[in-house]
Amino acid sequence: MAQTAASTAAGTGEEQRAVPQGAPLSHAAQRAYQNARDKLVQIRTLLRNSNTQSSVGSGFFVSRDGLIITNFHVASKLALEPERYRGVYVPVDGNQGEVELLGFDVAHDLALLRIKDTGAERASLNFRSKALVLAQGERLYSLGNPLDIGFAVTEGTYNGLVQRSFYPRLFFGGAINPGMSGGPVLDEGGQVIGVNVSKRMDGELLSFLVPAEFAQALVQRAAALEPIKSKAQAEVTRQLMAHQELVTQRFLSTAFKMQKHGPYSVPVPDDALARCWGSVRDADFKAFDMVRTNCQLDSQVFAGESTTGFIRLFYEAYDAPKFSALRFARMYSDSMGNERFAMRATNRITAAECSERYIDREGMAMRAVVCMSAYRRLRGLYDVSVLVTSLNRPTQGVQGRLDAQGVSFDNALALSAYYLNGFKAEAGR
Repeated sequence: MAQTAASTAAGTGEEQRAVPQGAPLSHAAQRAYQNARDKLVQIRTLLRNSNTQSSVGSGFFVSRDGLIITNFHVASKLALEPERYRGVYVPVDGNQGEVELLGFDVAHDLALLRIKDTGAERASLNFRSKALVLAQGERLYSLGNPLDIGFAVTEGTYNGLVQRSFYPRLFFGGAINPGMSGGPVLDEGGQVIGVNVSKRMDGELLSFLVPAEFAQALVQRAAALEPIKSKAQAEVTRQLMAHQELVTQRFLSTAFKMQKHGPYSVPVPDDALARCWGSVRDADFKAFDMVRTNCQLDSQVFAGESTTGFIRLFYEAYDAPKFSALRFARMYSDSMGNERFAMRATNRITAAECSERYIDREGMAMRAVVCMSAYRRLRGLYDVSVLVTSLNRPTQGVQGRLDAQGVSFDNALALSAYYLNGFKAEAGR
């Protein structure tokens, strides 16, 4: 799974030197850090009533009048709960000052801050021109403040764009650790090519960057705006609405691949849209066969309270010719009963409301359960789950589930219908 590089570790506020990570750094990495050190900052979110840290991340100056780029997940509390949290920046010299939030890009996990003490000019980093295309294997240098222990530089390589990512992400073959979120990634000329955003926890040196072009666009769009001083849920919701519309329309406009299991055909997303994994039961277990398929679109975004904005699908296909119909029905029903929905309300979403019906799709009798939960603060967004189980075979069956998180009510219905229409069974088998 991917994890953002945010951290909640406490900090000292003292000046720190570069902290090497992993293998010894090259002279080029040392030069990159020395040239950028006065443009780097740590971003801290503090509770107003106690002045204690709630979270920390990294950032960097992009203008001489004190504009700072960081991640939205680093600054999200300033957008959603400004009455409870305030933000400060801490440069390498440790002399912290207050920041204010000007704008954010939820889909690309970016935020633009401005320092309040705007008297003195600040040194800033420059973005690399889009005309200079990154080459596979090009050396890159990621900077930030990992785990709140000091400013650091890590060296790695550019490995192209992340495949199947809904929005462009750069694949960085280097270490990004918690607390480095929002820090810059530089080329050998010291220009910004991306912003630290996340890493994979199940591998080594699998890190991801937001391309610099989206940070540039945010600066151009928000630099002249007034600071955000009240809750910005409406703007977060507006951006999430735009995101879910793009995800839904791409999903609906991409034809399913039909995956066959005996007499059944189930709808599976195209390889270009989603990453799917399959598994089977141990071949030595002779009682029955079961095949699983798990697919997910890499379209999730951080919404301040949780990750949302994605679609996933899951299937189980059963074949138990040695079972009696009663024994199969008991096992099959237990599997259906193990499915869980948001049956209890939380401060984030309402309890799920479910409907059930029996339908026929080209000779395939199915039981379908559709459940929806509404977002409390992000009004107009819903989580929807569709659970399907075939009914027309005594010792064979397929069960499927679609989960779409952070979609509009109309798109929840459209996705449900599109999914249900994808199931088919061959007559006479």
